[in-house]
Amino acid sequence: MMRFLDGFAPLAEQYDGFIVDLWGVIHDGISAYPGARDTLAALRAAGKRVVLLSNAPRRVSVVCDGLRAMGVADDLYDGVMTSGEYTRGLLAERSDPWFAGLGRRMLHLGAPKDYNLFEGLDLERVEDPAEADFLLNTGPNPEQGEGDPAPYLPLLDACAARGLKMVCANPDLEVIRGGRRLICAGLLASLYEQKGCAVRWIGKPHPEVYGPVLRMLDVPRARVLAVGDALATDMRGAKAVGVDGCWVLGGIHQEMIGDDTALAEAEASSAGLAPVACVPSFRWAA
Repeated sequence: MMRFLDGFAPLAEQYDGFIVDLWGVIHDGISAYPGARDTLAALRAAGKRVVLLSNAPRRVSVVCDGLRAMGVADDLYDGVMTSGEYTRGLLAERSDPWFAGLGRRMLHLGAPKDYNLFEGLDLERVEDPAEADFLLNTGPNPEQGEGDPAPYLPLLDACAARGLKMVCANPDLEVIRGGRRLICAGLLASLYEQKGCAVRWIGKPHPEVYGPVLRMLDVPRARVLAVGDALATDMRGAKAVGVDGCWVLGGIHQEMIGDDTALAEAEASSAGLAPVACVPSFRWAA
């Protein structure tokens, strides 16, 4: 049975390392949630190690800049990893056999703000699927729309006709930004996969992205707690790597679950997941 807690403080003394999600836990894409910075500060004051893990399809440096703009200072955490940073490493190193065979001509599905993921790499960005070796998906472009996948279907069809492999740098299906629900790269990747095309998913809940995070924490897995708002990515990812999970209900599932603890229990159980605790938000105490 999950413990339903009013605040995060009771969990702090049970663990030494914390993997903390960003969107839906620390911020809503625009500003930090009330209490989130204080909770990070309390963990640091207690000598705990904190690494932030995000499915953001961009570089760590860009994410850190955004956190500072929201008032989340560098000294509130020990490290950061993003799906974008991990993807960039795979594209650069090409030591992974799947990435080694991709080729160098890349069609980017995403917004210009995500160019930092691949800038400086030995890649040629092309616009025509007929000229591309593979497709890099970082999500929708605000200029084409962020609430509906329909504008992207012709491009996905053209890429599928060419049999292009897709790299998905953000497995999230959707996100809530300032109260508005938006689609993410994961939804577009799911549609592409349904066409019978190959997709390499980088980020939570897939275990490989947790490797550098666990190395940064440098504590036994039995003493690590993953904190996130999404069952499908944060809590499933925690289970995949053998660490406990704390489910923050005030994020992506807030609209559906609210403060209904019985419904939360049922949703987690139906997903085959068992977070050790739930909290309304990432706050230290009620």
